[in-house]
Amino acid sequence: MITVEKNQSMYTESVQNYVSQVFETVKNRNPNESEFHQAVKEVFDSLIPVLVKNPQYISQAILERIVEPERVISFRVPWVDNQGNVRVNRGFRVQYSSAIGPYKGGLRFHPSVNASIIKFLGFEQIFKNSLTGQPIGGGKGGADFDPKGKSDGEIMRFCQSFMIELSKYIGPDTDVPAGDIGVGSKEIGFLFGQYKKMRGSLAGVLTGKGLGYGGSLARKEATGYGTVYFVEEMLKDNNLSFEGSTVVVSGSGNVSIYAIEKAMKLGAKVVACSDSNGYIYDKNGLNLEAVKRIKEVEKKRISTYVTDHPEAIYSENCNGIWTVPCDIALPCATQNEIDQKSAELLVSNGVKAIGEGANMPSTLEAVETFLENNILFAPSKAANAGGVSVSALEMAQNSARLYWTFEEVDSKLHAIMKSIYQNSKKAAQEYNAPGNLVVGANIAGFIKVADAMIEQGVI
Repeated sequence: MITVEKNQSMYTESVQNYVSQVFETVKNRNPNESEFHQAVKEVFDSLIPVLVKNPQYISQAILERIVEPERVISFRVPWVDNQGNVRVNRGFRVQYSSAIGPYKGGLRFHPSVNASIIKFLGFEQIFKNSLTGQPIGGGKGGADFDPKGKSDGEIMRFCQSFMIELSKYIGPDTDVPAGDIGVGSKEIGFLFGQYKKMRGSLAGVLTGKGLGYGGSLARKEATGYGTVYFVEEMLKDNNLSFEGSTVVVSGSGNVSIYAIEKAMKLGAKVVACSDSNGYIYDKNGLNLEAVKRIKEVEKKRISTYVTDHPEAIYSENCNGIWTVPCDIALPCATQNEIDQKSAELLVSNGVKAIGEGANMPSTLEAVETFLENNILFAPSKAANAGGVSVSALEMAQNSARLYWTFEEVDSKLHAIMKSIYQNSKKAAQEYNAPGNLVVGANIAGFIKVADAMIEQGVI
């Protein structure tokens, strides 16, 4: 018995060494890409027990293969501003994995976009898309273009130039991009119009489209609603609820607004939200209609909320939102917005649950802090999957040439998020990490893709 245990321990150690070696190779091959390194390390750390139990994943070099994108496309995007000046931005599309379906993932237009950001997002998308149960692979794209402060004409010209190049690599059965930060219905419309003009096709090549030309009801609400649906299941399993809870939601875009809306419908009091400049705190609970008006209609900064709500407080520095005491925190803004210090503040202020609505909004140290303190933690790979789930449903509607009602789509979304939670929970239990949904989501997402890769051969 002792010999068997010793041999098992030695084998586990050898697997750990193997994973460390692969990770070092990733870092050496991709220098100065910290976000990508972070995403890979989080997944790799979760997979050691899977590799111990399933040595075929090692012999088939699944880790070495899955960290390398199937295709990385980088291109220039020239366009003309309103003053007649020629401007040049850099565009990207990373087609990471098509093992279980066409590449699927959003386009992000933001000055911070670079190869590391797009690769981390695309790598995360592989497992997120796998968790949805839909036949979609992982991809991501975007450009270092900032739509803020640009006229509609400038945004249109940029999108048309971007699509001229991107159109060479996408299609309804190949790669179906969607929106992300900086890419909303306006940008999707311009991109789709250019694709249609060039290809003469109304194919469902983009999701997040307008309702009049192939879009899906509930797509705007999907990521925010999905995050709350996932967290709701996690809370139920621990005899907790949104009902009567105090909630803080970072950001004030689509994800944040509709996470706030659904949390409120479930009986929560949401007291704070933010934008890139600062955050508002309203002890009486946010007026959601005011937030919607400011961000969706007037397109103003969140600071203007206090003009009509003098009882609220506006503070500079958006990261300060994590100083607000709450029962549930929903980070819905951007990557790495919660560092270790913010995590420690949340814990000391009595937070009970974290639901990640943004992509990788907590640093590795922050996640470790939450788990060490037994805080319920819903990782973005699972909790953020609502948007791409409804994007896949939009693809299905386009293929069938039909529209589902809001209630039909919302019901399917709710069922998908429940399934993601249950599958993540089950995987965590099976691999001796009960309650650790980070581990569970990574494992559940990985196994489906890894098995498909093995079945399809070395390609």
